[in-house]
Amino acid sequence: MTLTVGVIAVQGDVTEHEMAIRRAARRHDVDPDVREIRTSGVVPDCDMVLMPGGESTTISRLLRKQGIDGEITSHVEAGNPLFATCAGLIVASRDPKDERVRSLNLLDVSVDRNAFGRQRDSFETQLRIDGLETPFPSVFIRAPLIDAAGSDVEVLAEYDGNPVAVREGPVVGTSFHPELTSDTRLHDLALFDTDRLY
Repeated sequence: MTLTVGVIAVQGDVTEHEMAIRRAARRHDVDPDVREIRTSGVVPDCDMVLMPGGESTTISRLLRKQGIDGEITSHVEAGNPLFATCAGLIVASRDPKDERVRSLNLLDVSVDRNAFGRQRDSFETQLRIDGLETPFPSVFIRAPLIDAAGSDVEVLAEYDGNPVAVREGPVVGTSFHPELTSDTRLHDLALFDTDRLY
């Protein structure tokens, strides 16, 4: 079986996500056709899309400029998985609390950008995540804090009492960077553990 997986590549941890999705797909005996998305016209051909971290204002501006933003929205509305990490979570959120970020409004959450501090405040911790049997190594780098979530949002993990991993329909968002570890279970949970058959 072949799956087409798109990684938003206007900015951010593109290569790391590509490597993670290839490892996760192998666990399902799937041969992924991984495509980097920099222009419009690619997302409609994708079964799954990943939106990496980076700089949320830049990502949202380039998605709009290239006409990718509407394609991502249509992708999710069709029930297809989207995995948004760190800055990707900010862009996917309903309320990024920053007028410079053009929200895709795909996750009913509000976020506080860089709530965990600057680059020097980065840290790694083991998180309990719903759906995973053992803790997940979670890397926080200038991470956003989810400070409010709607009633349809499932909180998958918390840190210090605040959500840091959430799911709403086919969308999973994390405050941290799962692609920066060798553990691909969260990519598996976000993109393969769905009701949709490929």
